[in-house]
Amino acid sequence: MTSSPIDLSFVRAKEVRFSDETLVVELADGRILTVPIQWYPRLAYATPTERAGWQLIGRGEGISWPDLDEDLSVEGLLVGRRSGEIP
Repeated sequence: MTSSPIDLSFVRAKEVRFSDETLVVELADGRILTVPIQWYPRLAYATPTERAGWQLIGRGEGISWPDLDEDLSVEGLLVGRRSGEIP
C-alpha cells in the first residue's frame, strides 16, 4: 500500500492558550490542537507571564516565545513532534 505525503504548508495557527497541563493551539481552519505541556520543558517550567509572551511566526506557520527561546511549528504539533530537551 502506498500513501502520498500530506501537504501541511497551508495549516496556520491563530491563537494559543494553556491549561495547567496542556498547550492548546487554535488553527485558522477551526481545528484545535491540544498537546501535553510536558512535551516542551521550556514552556512547562515557564511562568504564566512568560507563556503569554507568544507571537506567530510568519502567517501562523509557527509560534515563538522569544523570551524563552522556544519556537514550535504547527506542522510539528500536528505530527506529534516533542522537544528534544530533557526536563
